[in-house]
Amino acid sequence: MNKKILTALGLMTGTSMDGVDLSIVKSDGYNEFHCIFNEYYEFNKELRLKLINLRSKFKSKNDLLVLKDDIDDLEREFTLYNGQIVNNLSKDKKKEIDLVGFHGQTIYHNSKEKISKQLGNGKLLSQITKKIIINNFRKNDIENGGQGAPLSPIFHELISKKIFESHKIKFPIIILNIGGISNITIINFDNHNKKTQFYAYDIGPGNCLIDEWMKKNKSKSFDLGGNISKSGNVDKLILNQIVDNFEIKSYDKSLDISEFDLSFAKGLSLEDGGATITKFTAYLIAKGIDKLSKLNNLLPKQIFVCGGGRKNIFLIDSISEFLSNKNLKIDNIDDFNYDGDFIESQAFGYLAIRSFLGLPISFPNTTRCKKPLTGGTLIKNF
Repeated sequence: MNKKILTALGLMTGTSMDGVDLSIVKSDGYNEFHCIFNEYYEFNKELRLKLINLRSKFKSKNDLLVLKDDIDDLEREFTLYNGQIVNNLSKDKKKEIDLVGFHGQTIYHNSKEKISKQLGNGKLLSQITKKIIINNFRKNDIENGGQGAPLSPIFHELISKKIFESHKIKFPIIILNIGGISNITIINFDNHNKKTQFYAYDIGPGNCLIDEWMKKNKSKSFDLGGNISKSGNVDKLILNQIVDNFEIKSYDKSLDISEFDLSFAKGLSLEDGGATITKFTAYLIAKGIDKLSKLNNLLPKQIFVCGGGRKNIFLIDSISEFLSNKNLKIDNIDDFNYDGDFIESQAFGYLAIRSFLGLPISFPNTTRCKKPLTGGTLIKNF
């Protein structure tokens, strides 16, 4: 039976709060998938500072009430910005779109409290774009025992099959996404059942600590290529102390950037602090990969890395250095015909289609929910 092909626009804003990634994808929600457009839209300085400042004010869930007026005002501004992006697309592109997957901007995430707040008014976006909006992707998962993240693994599983078809890779593999937080999807192919199995986890900081260090000490948003950090000297005493004293005790919960801080690097120069922070980040990523491969009794053959952190060569080399399995190769996903900057925005286009069709987007082996769940709220306000 032929399944209907839908066209969805995915809007994704990550923890770096630097802008919006937009992708237009076509899919049947199952195995058919084509990306037809990617674009990045950078926030103006004023909007970016407002987002960063609002997030920094959150200490607990009570701040959702305390800061309600600020949240509502900024949510409207943020939504209007996204609406302008969609409406500025060419008439032909906009006409094709059946659905918009609107992730929104995360300002507070705490899975223990069963709260994940993303800025983004779906009703307003639907009204100004005249499109069906799917948002609140995390809500149903959290309400049913899940962590609310990561949600991209079902898309990672799909593109792993596409990469297999075109490049004949060997399973098991890992897709490592280095955004503000790092997460992995471990994917294996069961020859007996001719099905893939996949497991996903948040495993530690990604760009968040490095970016924060650069902002505080050089007023830069990130360390281009890792060149600043690479030029510094790792403070081995501090690195050893933080490695000994900091442990991610369980990978069964999702992580937020608020769980990590830079206090251990206080007093170091820009370069030496960057080097030490990058090594610490790489250590946590590598050890997470080691532990979770062992936990699932899998020996991955290859890592495909996506997200902004894949461009930090110093970080990627440092991850390789800390991996126990020295035969585990790390490859840039761009080398396999996928743009690593837009995996997440493509994912939320694909998730919007699955949500519209009532298909699961989260699973016990990805978010720790009790059973496979669909998610997202459908809004039509025009």
